[in-house]
Amino acid sequence: MSVPTLNSAAPQKERKPLAGSDANATVFRILIAISLVHLFNDSIQSVIPAIFPILRSSMHLSYTQIGWISFAINFTSSIMQPVVGWFADRKPTPVLLPIGMGFTFTGMLLLAFADTYPAVLLAVVFVGLGSAAFHPEGSRVSHMASGTRRGLAQSIFQVGGNAGQSLAPMLTMWIFIPLGLFGAIWFTLVAGAGIAVQIYVARWYRRKLQSGAQSKKKAAARQLKPEVRTKVRFAIVMLILLVFVRSWYSSSISTFFPFYLMDHFGLSVNDAQIFIFLFLGAGAVGTFFGGPLADRFGKRNIIFGSMALAAPLALLLPHVGLWGAGILLALIGLIVFSSFSVTVVYAQMLFPGKIGTVSGLITGLAFGLGGLGALVLGKWIDMVGVNTVMSICSFLPLLGVLTFLLPSDKLLNQWSSESGT
Repeated sequence: MSVPTLNSAAPQKERKPLAGSDANATVFRILIAISLVHLFNDSIQSVIPAIFPILRSSMHLSYTQIGWISFAINFTSSIMQPVVGWFADRKPTPVLLPIGMGFTFTGMLLLAFADTYPAVLLAVVFVGLGSAAFHPEGSRVSHMASGTRRGLAQSIFQVGGNAGQSLAPMLTMWIFIPLGLFGAIWFTLVAGAGIAVQIYVARWYRRKLQSGAQSKKKAAARQLKPEVRTKVRFAIVMLILLVFVRSWYSSSISTFFPFYLMDHFGLSVNDAQIFIFLFLGAGAVGTFFGGPLADRFGKRNIIFGSMALAAPLALLLPHVGLWGAGILLALIGLIVFSSFSVTVVYAQMLFPGKIGTVSGLITGLAFGLGGLGALVLGKWIDMVGVNTVMSICSFLPLLGVLTFLLPSDKLLNQWSSESGT
């Protein structure tokens, strides 16, 4: 019996499409899976700054040395993320997902046995490389699984990362404070679970590519008209600057505010971590609701509101008592992080079809600049004290006024519709 070929005139039974291959369908199982890995990745990455008080006391480090550790993990991640994103846009590589988590596994294994300052630096570099490999491809997977609900999909993806960050202070209390650096060995189990989930996601990713859906999306990628390219480049620079300011401020809280609490209120390391959990936990909630709010009220409006509404609270933070600080930290985290996923989607609208590259720029380069800010802050604290620096950092959200230099959502949509295919 002959088998009809694709070119045969004989009628053929319609091939059943791959589950979730419809570009308009939102594939929640993949979004939840990649968000779970984001939680694993960022909880591991975020325990690095969370254990700074332990490192400082056990290794007798200066604030400048603490700043170098923060710089090492953030800068490693930031340098590689745009590179990985650019490569992924040109040649999508699903295997990078489990490989990236393998780097993270290696970093935590090294950290568990690190007994010198250089060994700690090497360990956090591996963790940074793992994060660099994950975020651009993870963002691409989120985009591919989003269907028509891009804001919601990006929020689901990003909320996993912010939830992971919020867990870091509590994990430090439960693991690192009683066990010291050797407690990092438990996070190899988390990384191992992440590798398993990434293999599942990578298989779906590969099938998605083989089904031709990705090539269709590439074909749909639009080229910007020459007359708007200069405006778009200016807009992406301003967006990176805004994300840098947000990252610098959040880094000042998550990295150095525990020292402020310990110095100003005499808190223990354990109690100081609870306050950082309030900030980051509320930030995870804000991240989840930011995307849907942006779909309703506009992306630029949410970006501006996240800074403008947080600014007076940030200015008030250094001048309140302990209970007031806890309340303000939760409110600031809720508001500031509401634009977390929104900035990524906004950047993707600026450069249609460059999902990996743009995601690498926003979540990578901008956060690396935040790591540079942590290094500067550490050096500054050694010179003038943590109380003074925390007071000065409270002015950073005021720079959110720069949001008005970004093009409006309406203008972005106009550029998008006018761009050729």
